[in-house]
Amino acid sequence: MAVKFAGTMNAINRGLDATKPTKGADMVEDWEAALADSDVSGAKGILRDLGSLRKQLEKDTPDADRVHALLHRLGTATTKIAEKADSSQEKLKALGQALTEAGEDTPDEEEDIEAAASPKRARKKA
Repeated sequence: MAVKFAGTMNAINRGLDATKPTKGADMVEDWEAALADSDVSGAKGILRDLGSLRKQLEKDTPDADRVHALLHRLGTATTKIAEKADSSQEKLKALGQALTEAGEDTPDEEEDIEAAASPKRARKKA
């Protein structure tokens, strides 16, 4: 999972606007696969939001407001589950904080249940 942290943090540090949406969608798929078998409380909500984010990034013209709202929500949720993680707590906290700062709080944001129900990348076998 260290590679996923590094790649995601590098994209955030460079500025998410500089990251191509297709590259962002690939990173989201990697995170979906990594979290697919997680039984940590809050992981299902993160998976749902990752699916919505991936769906936006795969569009010809992603909705920037929706993307920012999803990033903020993902950051908040990631920070919350960091304390429950068996390992990588500090990296998860840093990732959560970076996502929260990269996003924008939009309390009226709706969940995209359809995207969450069909993660694009299948679960990887260990």
